[in-house]
Amino acid sequence: MNAPLLIQRDHCPLCDQALAILAEAGAPEPEHQWIDQDDALEARYGIRVPVLRRADGAELDWPFDAAAVRAFLD
Repeated sequence: MNAPLLIQRDHCPLCDQALAILAEAGAPEPEHQWIDQDDALEARYGIRVPVLRRADGAELDWPFDAAAVRAFLD
């Protein structure tokens, strides 16, 4: 299973919750992309973060739980 990408903000409690859910789901440690200070990413993701992205480009928007993460990554 390829490592997912977690699109997030700095100092984001929801992003911290998402990381805990990824761990609960047994997902690989994600790579991280912060949208802070990036106008294009801010315009695209804005209030959607955290967003989990697979290698094929599919995205899972918050809120998600461990079962949704496992299904998304399988």
